[in-house]
Amino acid sequence: MNYLILFTGMTFCLSFFCVNLIRTNLRNQFIDIPNDRSSHIVPTPRGGGMGFIIAFSIALLLSHLCIPQVIPSNSTFILLALLPLIGIGILDDWCSVSSLVRYLVQLSVSILIVSHYGAFPQPWLMPLGTPGHWIAIVLTVIGITALINFYNFMDGMDGLVAGVTAIQLSFFAMWFNQPSLWLLVAALLGFLYWNWSPAKIFMGDAGSTMLGATVAITLLQGSSTTQSWSALVILLPLVGDAIYTLFCRAQRGENIFKAHRTHLYQRLYQSGWQHPQVATFYMMGTIIIGTVISLDPTIAPIMVPFLVLIAIQKLEIYINHTNHYQPRNTVNHQTIGSSENLSKIS
Repeated sequence: MNYLILFTGMTFCLSFFCVNLIRTNLRNQFIDIPNDRSSHIVPTPRGGGMGFIIAFSIALLLSHLCIPQVIPSNSTFILLALLPLIGIGILDDWCSVSSLVRYLVQLSVSILIVSHYGAFPQPWLMPLGTPGHWIAIVLTVIGITALINFYNFMDGMDGLVAGVTAIQLSFFAMWFNQPSLWLLVAALLGFLYWNWSPAKIFMGDAGSTMLGATVAITLLQGSSTTQSWSALVILLPLVGDAIYTLFCRAQRGENIFKAHRTHLYQRLYQSGWQHPQVATFYMMGTIIIGTVISLDPTIAPIMVPFLVLIAIQKLEIYINHTNHYQPRNTVNHQTIGSSENLSKIS
């Protein structure tokens, strides 16, 4: 355990260093130019996900060599399985890649994950025999691609995805007894220093899609149906927002694949909340859900979705009765004139 603490501290420092290195040296190659759907107005470097991925990868491999009894070899499968996903994410951060190509890569990675870990437990399909087994596999593959995209959709505000996912992975590390996840938590915290408002760098597609896939892989490693399903609900602060927004947009007849600014977290920002307030709100919700799961894992899969629906309803009432709900173009960032001026930010 002492060695794990040592590697965790090393991972934080390495991530902190790598993210800053990318921020200062690759800012012009990976740049996020604000548009009418953005929650920021300042051109900001992206690709910070590469920093915490590199740190996590190095720490995972070294810790496996030094403490194999704590970090077994199957932990390193995560890196191998996610390489294509990380690669296409980096390419998309650098230059735009078509959505079809990205989804085909996501689908391939999801199939690889399911072939290794199996389907997510769906006991109501078991009476169907072989057809039920294949239906479970197909639903799991679709679910993994959905999680990958949901985490990418939600990565639109300083500290939101990094902060919430760090809490989720901390819970998973204890719930599923997966010590290797502490290394990724440390790597995320090293990145979060630079990503907290006002963000000096964004994680980009490589980071957000990798996190979504890692969460999916972790959920497939539950030892029982109860353990897996109870852990699933801790995703609801992020995933619930994404699903609810998709449902509302489909109901309004909008193109659900078109970029937009109607997620709950974006509307909270438009109603007057600041980036840290929104991120902290989602993080606190995640902590509360994790506490509920720990207290009663059997009732949590039923109670937590109900509580989240109530929270969404209350947020809708709040947003709709807020006079400030209108598109806003201010953000707690240092204002600069153009992307060329990014080199002046230390």
